[in-house]
Amino acid sequence: MAGLGLRAALPDPGAGDSTITVAAIQGSVPRLGLDFNAQRRAVLDNHVRRTGQLADEVAAGRFPAPDVVVWPENSSDIDPLRNPDAAALISEAARRISAPILVGAVLVNGDRTTTNSVMVWTAEGATGERHDKKIVQPFGEYLPMRGFFRLFSDYADRAGYFVPGHGDGTIRASGTEIGIATCYEVAFDRAFRDSLRSGAQLLAVPTNNATFGDSEMTYQQLAMSRVRAVEHGRSLIVAATSGVSAIIAADGGVRQESALFRPEALVAEVPLRSATTPATALGPWPELAAVLVTAVGVIVAVVRRRADRRLPDSVGSASLG
Repeated sequence: MAGLGLRAALPDPGAGDSTITVAAIQGSVPRLGLDFNAQRRAVLDNHVRRTGQLADEVAAGRFPAPDVVVWPENSSDIDPLRNPDAAALISEAARRISAPILVGAVLVNGDRTTTNSVMVWTAEGATGERHDKKIVQPFGEYLPMRGFFRLFSDYADRAGYFVPGHGDGTIRASGTEIGIATCYEVAFDRAFRDSLRSGAQLLAVPTNNATFGDSEMTYQQLAMSRVRAVEHGRSLIVAATSGVSAIIAADGGVRQESALFRPEALVAEVPLRSATTPATALGPWPELAAVLVTAVGVIVAVVRRRADRRLPDSVGSASLG
């Protein structure tokens, strides 16, 4: 009975206002670690190639045609807005699959800042819909006190110079509002908060797990993504460069999952939802309330303990009188 009660408390994985067919592309990388993109355009070529294979499989009737295709973070290892060869390849991939592609890339902007971005790309090119990663990773995407740490290690210069974005975390593709949390962002409760307020019906986590190697960090991040799906009652798509990619239902169940270090394509029809869960509506207030109640409880306990220590002295003085 307890199991049935728990199940009833979770979002219904099949309920929704409508459905959409999504594909997650895992192209893999030529090498793991920080040098995953050392070979120019190799990562992009892998994702273009696997998307083309999916287009052939769709044409052969082995998969349904996707409405939206999700590529991972850093799936274009060169800036497609500044490199015409990359732009042409992505446009051709979108033409072949007949769907917009969410493309992850590092962009150098007009003001010379660097952002870790996810763009919507069609056969005609970038649409202008874009999420710039808002929660950038210290000691990876940027380095606090770089000059100080450079005194101790040359690795200080390997950290990025990324700046955080300022959007609401939502992009629109195929008429659908999609909330984006890029890699590290999914670890934070606030990651999807703005996008849900902006009407996100589906969630996506593009991630570059090549830097994780074969560690358990990949599976830790997958578990975080499952929590976010339950928290907000939305289907969630994880697209990883080298794995693990996954299709996650609103109740946290993993419908499909890729293997590590192997090019794969996951395709599924998932529900779109507009209903608001209590976790989405309340946001951080239950956590803040719990902290406040705990703090008040500690203060009351300390005050009572001090009062109890003084009580015997007062009683003794009265007896002597």
